Amino acid sequence: MLIIQPIGGLCNRMRAINSARMLAKERGDKLTVIWNVNHELGCPFEEIFQPNDTLRVINIHSKWNVRKLFHQLTAQFIPNDEIKAHKGDGLLDEAFRKSLRAKVYIATEEHFYPCHEYDLFVPSDDVQAKIDAKKALLGPHCVGVHIRRTDNLPAMAKSSSEAFIRSMEAELSRVPDTQFYLATDDMREEEALRERFPDRIISNEGRDLSRDSISGIKDAMVDLYCLASTSKIIGSFFSSFTDIAADMRSIPKIIAGE
Repeated sequence: MLIIQPIGGLCNRMRAINSARMLAKERGDKLTVIWNVNHELGCPFEEIFQPNDTLRVINIHSKWNVRKLFHQLTAQFIPNDEIKAHKGDGLLDEAFRKSLRAKVYIATEEHFYPCHEYDLFVPSDDVQAKIDAKKALLGPHCVGVHIRRTDNLPAMAKSSSEAFIRSMEAELSRVPDTQFYLATDDMREEEALRERFPDRIISNEGRDLSRDSISGIKDAMVDLYCLASTSKIIGSFFSSFTDIAADMRSIPKIIAGE
């Protein structure tokens, strides 16, 4: 039995679940997901994703949840640091994989097994409707722009506002009718880019930027899937949101400031 408790935000969880499902497939296990509804992601799994018969999801609202503790205490528990210590280039080393017992509980935010298919993650009906409405606004050449701010210090240091502007101007010089789908957690960045690139910016206006609410996570899903529907992504350094948006559809990406 393989149990995954994905930790962190939306995209950290998606990549951890994706890795776990590949490991479960190799082991012949069905995957159980312990989905913690907390300040990092305040939304039950089924509010944003369709059910999938390849995994069982248990929503919890506390680390002291009885079902969670039972599984954790009766399994070989592998914390995030141990996953980091035993994964090379996105793959757990063979000796470590062979040491895993019949019942394993992994708690991680890491991508620890190769998987670039995201068919497991089908948006819920209401989220998909919002995605479709925004996608209908995207022109034939729309470039995604993901600007991560708030608590991501590496992204703020490496991918400056000026670096994004340079990359966007380079896109316009190549294709003058380029549009940009902008996803950012900083409304000041959006205001500045709308002023700099009038009539070029499309976004999920009026979005909820909180991550501890259902509405905030649903709006994050809209941004993620719209970014994944563009032809290219200009993204933020050290951001799983940028990485997953590009990986979902194998879209080329550049990191602003690199």
